[in-house]
Amino acid sequence: MLSKIQAIRGMNDLLPDVSPVWQYLEFVVAKILKQYGYQEIRFPMVENTDLFKRSIGEVTDIVEKEMYTFADRNNESITLRPEGTASCVRACEQHGLLYNQTQKLWYSGPMFRYEKPQKGRLRQFHQVGVEAFGFSGPDIDAELLLLTARLWKALGLDKAVVLQINSLGTVQSRAAYKQALVNYLTPIREQLDEDSQRRLDSNPLRILDSKSSATQQLLHNAPQLHDYLESESKAHFSQLMSILDASGVSYQVNPHLVRGLDYYGDTVFEWVTDKLGAQGTVCAGGRYNGLIEQLGGKPTPAVGFAMGIERLVLLLDTVNVIPSDIQATTDIYLVSVGNIASFVLQTAETLRSELSHLQIVTHCGGGSFKKQMKKADKSGASIALIIGEDEAARQQVTIKYLREEKAQQTVGVETLIPFIKQVLAIPENN
Repeated sequence: MLSKIQAIRGMNDLLPDVSPVWQYLEFVVAKILKQYGYQEIRFPMVENTDLFKRSIGEVTDIVEKEMYTFADRNNESITLRPEGTASCVRACEQHGLLYNQTQKLWYSGPMFRYEKPQKGRLRQFHQVGVEAFGFSGPDIDAELLLLTARLWKALGLDKAVVLQINSLGTVQSRAAYKQALVNYLTPIREQLDEDSQRRLDSNPLRILDSKSSATQQLLHNAPQLHDYLESESKAHFSQLMSILDASGVSYQVNPHLVRGLDYYGDTVFEWVTDKLGAQGTVCAGGRYNGLIEQLGGKPTPAVGFAMGIERLVLLLDTVNVIPSDIQATTDIYLVSVGNIASFVLQTAETLRSELSHLQIVTHCGGGSFKKQMKKADKSGASIALIIGEDEAARQQVTIKYLREEKAQQTVGVETLIPFIKQVLAIPENN
């Protein structure tokens, strides 16, 4: 016997009992983004490898260890996208959407990183990303945070998440701070955790968000990034905080928040939760004003964020705020006895045309009357429409009530729709 083929580790199936939660989450997200005037953009899952090397940075964990990179038949190096911002920038630059323009865009879909699979963190994971191009002031940074705050309220998650913000300043101020940090940490290098020792040479800012408590202790007396910010960056960050204060959005300034991608500068932020253990970040982003130029375009201010769908679904479940009515329920179930498939299907199609907001299921595949009625009851339908050869010949349908103690009734096809509207209390204009 041939062995069964399994899904690739860390690339999970989304089964019908879970997909309604995803659909609900995606619907709420899309609705709020539309409210704010953001337009959807879609781009390929596979890109030229250099796109991510140039944008994310070659000395990041993503590029060094986590990307799915391979040569195609032309021996060109291509990569499954590990994040969406670089692809969005590439698409906008390629199609002339950036220079001397403003854009508010969003996208969703799978991303790929080779990591150890764990709860809420998979090798194929899904994100919603939001990007705003051409806006230099702190007002757009604030709008993204107001937008996400509104989203958490709509989902019932506002009490489960906390906003953390920081400013990374400019490339020049970060370079000066990096040197000061390296000078401070080099004499105590051997006391740092293994990852931080490696990062001291390659990406010292990432040491600030080390998960090692011993390393965090060593950082208590380290130089502070805020002290190295230029006046313009300080003013931008101060104005952002003022807008958040005036809008009633609570936040924490986290001086160790740096994000993992090289292209960030000035504002960075994360929405975090303590409900999911180690996987505490549910939404994160910031400014990346230099990225477009880094990828060959003209200087363009930009800011954005991404949120992980798997983690948000997990959080919705953990805090028990998934609406009970999102599972699609059957309203009408058609049961047939005899060789009358054509009549039954035509009847069902007529119902779907006239009652388009209802879920109407036709039993297909035959089976005994008893078996069909069991399926009708299990479907959750309010009524079953029973059609046998005699009913079909007389152009009639028998209605059996599945949730009420009422005698079944037989009605003609010509009066079936008004009868169902009355039974299910459907307004006449529906």
